[in-house]
Amino acid sequence: MSAPVLEISRSAFRSNVQAVRERIAPSDLMLVMKDDAYGHGVDWAVPIAVECGVEWFGAYDVDTALRIRALSDGRIFAWATSTPQEAERAVSAGIDLGVGSAGYLRGVIAAAERLGVRADVHLKIDTGLHRNGFRPEEWDQAVAIAREAEIRGIVHVAGVWSHLAEASDEEDDQSRVAFLSAVARLQDAGGSPDVLHLTASAASWWRPELRGSLCRIGAFCYGIRSADGPHLDGVRPIARLVARVTRITDQGVEVGVGAYHGLPSTLRGVGVGTPRGVRRIVRVDADTTVVESWPGAAAGDEVVVFGAGEQGEADATRLAEHIDTVGEEILTRLTPAVRRVLRD
Repeated sequence: MSAPVLEISRSAFRSNVQAVRERIAPSDLMLVMKDDAYGHGVDWAVPIAVECGVEWFGAYDVDTALRIRALSDGRIFAWATSTPQEAERAVSAGIDLGVGSAGYLRGVIAAAERLGVRADVHLKIDTGLHRNGFRPEEWDQAVAIAREAEIRGIVHVAGVWSHLAEASDEEDDQSRVAFLSAVARLQDAGGSPDVLHLTASAASWWRPELRGSLCRIGAFCYGIRSADGPHLDGVRPIARLVARVTRITDQGVEVGVGAYHGLPSTLRGVGVGTPRGVRRIVRVDADTTVVESWPGAAAGDEVVVFGAGEQGEADATRLAEHIDTVGEEILTRLTPAVRRVLRD
């Protein structure tokens, strides 16, 4: 009775995916599924996304990409630099690989040669975030290596991509100029990429002029808005975290969810939803949370940590804003001790 539950709405997920696709059209959606679909679960989300017409999936790592491959014949993009063994498994499974260094590019080419198949690669140009990717001065050499392998039929430069810093509109505009310059240099060398992708959730939503033919969007599809950002038209949270009252103490009402379940211990003072309205968290312990009492509180009463609308915190991001983090962290911190329950 006391085990916390993350209740997930499949209908809300469908609605969000459709709303995002409509918002970014004519660009296509790459549904990002890192961190087990932001803590919601890859296994159920992929089939529903396919039903909604999603043809591209984004996976940070090769293992997640392979999980998606077992559920979909669509295009799957894994962007983390991987080991030679992982790269070979990905190439064998037809996974598109994000490549941002000469060493990794040569490793992917070698894997394709060993397997006797063509590898689809997306070359990453560093446009200012400095997370990874080819520096502008390295780009022409990277293009030359990739094009030589492409001419031999070993690889196909399927895409060009980058990450935006999203520090300011001006910096993002400069990144776009650097990105388009890199694309032009690839095309001048004879390359013909299938897709161009520069933007993730926030920039895809609010900066249509920055979109390429493909937009990498994860958080918004799950109803996770940006920290300190406005609510999103047509998009709503797909999950709510609920727990049950375990006992009543002199210090307050004890609820069966705590740090062991992934709840940050710094949430003191945050409001949660109870049968008698909003009550504040007194403290977060190892496997329980103490909440301000309310009249008639009893063991078994339901408490909504987030996703309660007017009864507490409306979404994971609003809760996260209290502790200067992002909604994704609140959801991805939830451990397997929190049961995931799918609702229609």
